[in-house]
Amino acid sequence: MSIYANARRDERIREYLPVKRILWQSGCSGAEIMPGNLDLQPRVAGPMSKIRIAKGGGILLDFGIELHGGVRLLCCRKGRARLRFGESASEAMGTPDQDHAIHNTVLDLPAMGMLEYGNTAFRFVRIDAVGGALELQNVIAVALYRDLEWIGSFESSDERLNRIWQTGAYTLLLNMQDYIYDGAKRDRLVWMGDLNPEVRSILVVFGSIPLIPTTLDFLRGHTPLPAVMNNMTSYNFWWIITVYDYYLHSGDRAWLEQQKEYLAGLLRQCLSYVTPDGKEAVPGDRFLDWPSRRNPAALHAGLQGLLYWAFGCGIWLCRELGIDSADFEAVHRRMAEYIPDCGSSKAAAAVQTLSGLADRRDVLLRDPFHGVSTFYGCYMLFAQPTAPALELIRRYWGGMLDYGATTFWEDFDLDWLRNTSPISELPVAGRDDLHADFGNYCYVGLRHSLCHGWAAGPTAFLSERLGGIRRLEPGCRRLAIRPDLAGLDYLKLSFPTPAGAVKIEAERGRKPVIDAPAGVTVVEE
Repeated sequence: MSIYANARRDERIREYLPVKRILWQSGCSGAEIMPGNLDLQPRVAGPMSKIRIAKGGGILLDFGIELHGGVRLLCCRKGRARLRFGESASEAMGTPDQDHAIHNTVLDLPAMGMLEYGNTAFRFVRIDAVGGALELQNVIAVALYRDLEWIGSFESSDERLNRIWQTGAYTLLLNMQDYIYDGAKRDRLVWMGDLNPEVRSILVVFGSIPLIPTTLDFLRGHTPLPAVMNNMTSYNFWWIITVYDYYLHSGDRAWLEQQKEYLAGLLRQCLSYVTPDGKEAVPGDRFLDWPSRRNPAALHAGLQGLLYWAFGCGIWLCRELGIDSADFEAVHRRMAEYIPDCGSSKAAAAVQTLSGLADRRDVLLRDPFHGVSTFYGCYMLFAQPTAPALELIRRYWGGMLDYGATTFWEDFDLDWLRNTSPISELPVAGRDDLHADFGNYCYVGLRHSLCHGWAAGPTAFLSERLGGIRRLEPGCRRLAIRPDLAGLDYLKLSFPTPAGAVKIEAERGRKPVIDAPAGVTVVEE
């Protein structure tokens, strides 16, 4: 119960993490007391150890894992400190980007007190003495996150896949703050296109939690028609697809009814985006993904597939809601007659394949480890056969883990690894800086987010594809389940449904064991 009128309670919890290691220091003494030290409160008497940082000196702290929140400094005397947060050691040692959250600042420290600062994602913090020496009793991280039940789980005979599933789930958690963000460091905003792979993955880990409709309603509520979400016309298409994905899993009929008027109006608006000969003519800011922005043919092919996909989901939802869908079905049929060439664009090939517009798996399987992105990687996985998809997961997402990632990144390219060091280590002379020297489009260098929810696609894929799970009725009331081991020795997973978790165990050469709760009918295909 709140003691304040008209207050909104934070649904998150706070936890404190100690420093794990000191990665660098200059002009410091006493720093050895910090690793593992969870002291929260400054003291003014009795024996105590102090960390002293001389004027012009500094120290780089590693908390061992990416987290969301800030730091608490226990201060002995007044001073001025420069704080730099970093998702990589390089970022904390350099000049961090200031967009969306402050990662580089100078603070006045109190005498015999404590100071908390930070509202971002980070693993490393550098502290420098500005103007005079600093005396501290401790520095700890303050993690802020949602204490949710991890209903879903994944375990297989391939430990690399297990770790990737877990890292994807953890990446999601850090981006589930007041709403579902695209990035916990940057942008810390609700982007509708980015939201779809996040929702798909949240559903297999945490289930149909209220934060999903809350976030979708936030976007709808701030986008009165004929406006478009996030100023990108195609992001309205992702809203329709995500409403379908969420409702099919949750079966939340009352919430779906609240979307009826907006959904019908949005679909009517989309009718004007299709020419008489079935071609997409999406107006405004035409966006599929960043690489296709410079490739008009790929953009056109991808938007054709994405709009076709949205109409397909919208028609299904209209039938559920009793909305006349005749006009939408006519346009959907017309679009099916026009299939633009997607060239070498794997993003366009993926949406054409998943939408049912065309089977373009040939594009996805050509030079399979290049032309991939962490955003559309979700759809590239679902659009191709299981065995090559698993190899892509092992090499591409696994490549981030090999180079120090504890969360998955806004983007990645395997070519970046040719002459680099892990993000968990200081830059090495003569080698490329994996964080500062790479990135593309709007995420160049240290602006690049290393904790982006859209990169969690493998988590959804591993649960759904290896579990062989297809939702046949809203609320997961009927599920088709046919596990696909794809060369693995065994698989054990838990899949959340509104009625409870479905447990699946499969072992090579044996019939799978499936345990479903009451209210869930399993069809073994």
